[in-house]
Amino acid sequence: MRTNIAINDDLLEEAFSVSSSKTKKDLIHEALRELIRIRKTEDLTELAGQIEFHKGFNHKKLRKTRP
Repeated sequence: MRTNIAINDDLLEEAFSVSSSKTKKDLIHEALRELIRIRKTEDLTELAGQIEFHKGFNHKKLRKTRP
C-alpha cells in the first residue's frame, strides 16, 4: 500500500542511527515489526497472576543443569 506521510526529520535521523536499515522503507518496516513485537509481549504480561500451577509443581526440578 502506498502512503505519503510527513515524518519528523530529527526522529527519522535518530531511528537510522539505531538501525541497520539503509532506506526509509526498510526503516519503517523494521519499526512496524518492532512495534508489533513489543505490543504482543505486553499482552502476555496481562496474564500475570492469572496462571495457577498444579499442586506440588516444582519448577526447579524441571530445570536443565549444565554439563
